[in-house]
Amino acid sequence: ERRAMAVAKEQEMKAAVQEMRAKVVEAEAEVPKAMAAALREGRIGVLDYYNLQNLISDTQMRNAISNMGKTDTTPDVKK
Repeated sequence: ERRAMAVAKEQEMKAAVQEMRAKVVEAEAEVPKAMAAALREGRIGVLDYYNLQNLISDTQMRNAISNMGKTDTTPDVKK
């Protein structure tokens, strides 16, 4: 009985993780729309946008360098 409860709890936790991942993907899909709206409405300048893109690219590069040689089995959520 305790084993069955543990297995059920594990399945619930896995489902919760999947649900949270879906929410993250959904939220990430809104970012380009919000950026486009900010550019269009003048709340962010083009140079600010390019600086942000450069920062994102630099962070991805640093993460890739720091992960060289590591065997990682977790899925990479970021592109």
